[in-house]
Amino acid sequence: MTQIPHKPLGWLGIARLGLVQSALGAVVALTTSTLNRVMVVEMAMPAMLPAALVGLHFAVQITRPHWGYGSDLGSRRTPWIIGGMACLCLGALGATNAALMLASTPVLGLLISVLAYLMIGMGVGASGTSLLALLATRVTPERRPAAASITWVMMILGIVISSILVGKMIEPFSAQALAFAATGVAGCAFLITLAAVHGIELPKGAKPIAAEPEADEGPPVPFRQALKEIWAEPLARNFSIFVFVSMLAYSAQDLILEPFAGLVFNMTPGQSTQMSGMQNMGVLLGMILTGAIGGRSTRAGKSWMAAWAIFGCLGSALALLALAAAAEVGPGWPIKPTVFALGFANGVFAVSAIGSMMGLAGNGQKSRVGIRMGIWGAAQAIAFGLGGFFGAMGVDGLRAVLPETGHAFLVVFVIEAGLFLVSAYLASRLDDQRSGDRAQATGPTQLIGHGSPMAQG
Repeated sequence: MTQIPHKPLGWLGIARLGLVQSALGAVVALTTSTLNRVMVVEMAMPAMLPAALVGLHFAVQITRPHWGYGSDLGSRRTPWIIGGMACLCLGALGATNAALMLASTPVLGLLISVLAYLMIGMGVGASGTSLLALLATRVTPERRPAAASITWVMMILGIVISSILVGKMIEPFSAQALAFAATGVAGCAFLITLAAVHGIELPKGAKPIAAEPEADEGPPVPFRQALKEIWAEPLARNFSIFVFVSMLAYSAQDLILEPFAGLVFNMTPGQSTQMSGMQNMGVLLGMILTGAIGGRSTRAGKSWMAAWAIFGCLGSALALLALAAAAEVGPGWPIKPTVFALGFANGVFAVSAIGSMMGLAGNGQKSRVGIRMGIWGAAQAIAFGLGGFFGAMGVDGLRAVLPETGHAFLVVFVIEAGLFLVSAYLASRLDDQRSGDRAQATGPTQLIGHGSPMAQG
């Protein structure tokens, strides 16, 4: 390979890759939100059908390590980003057409729906994993908090914009309007991705000067061997456990918060939607603040990633305990500030978790950044799917045996708070372990000269 000067990604490059996240969010929102509502309301399908299909799209993302491994073997990651986006967009179009077929030809429509949601999950896995791996290898450590914040905020903006535009395009509802909207969203998302990644990587055969010193790459090994070696690393394995537990707690309240507002606080659908909007405002504020000041908050012995992850987990646990108290007190509790606080803490946690992935992905061999991202992305996706399902199932089961509805929500919120407390403990242990590993792998002089508070100061 030819060694030529190539600077790490600047703010413009980070924002360009954030556009890919916006495109991902826009297409996924079409399939998991708009189609979900259309199938249940306009087409009078049982709610369990779209729920199962959305769960399938999460389950298939267990293949993320394969996509990351594939992008590691090549010299460029943009083909995997583009290919994954193409698979996602085709899956979204297939899912839309299949949903419209369910009323007339249910068996064929269901078969195509399963295939389409498999493509959606694989497309998200291939494109999203390669995108995060590219960010991890091309962004300097001090910019990773902001990079994580920018990409997540842009993903949410993509979801919001897509939802608003699609909502207007399918009003009044018709099959033709839905098909036209889906084609527009998928087509725009793919074109945006092509434009965003054009020229952002070096030509094939050229090796960039990395954002930070690289470890010895070593020869390529088969996928199973690479996966086994990474899983044998205590830091990688324990971080996977942290991601799974924390994302399980993070997602468990997604499907029960608005029903909680309606059943316990007697809110109308409009009022509960406004409350959900306050939560999302809190998430955005937490993400933005963490990205803006996270990289400057390093303190002795703890990185910004661990400090903010712990803060986000503890804050989320406290907010969930407050929601548990709200379930007991009822309408007299200040529910909206509580939900806003939950959103803020969730936003802090989400950005620090993604930033942690980007930082830890380079631990060890740089040639395995993609497969590391794939392992952690798979843990995140599986936890998201299980969290929403078990949160809703837990409320339903407890409502059947407890005398008051509020008590069912109280128990589930307390369990979620407990999971976040465990996550905070795991985050603290991870940073201690990483510091110990780095101290053993490098001399004291190297440790001070590479990414430490003294060097950054």
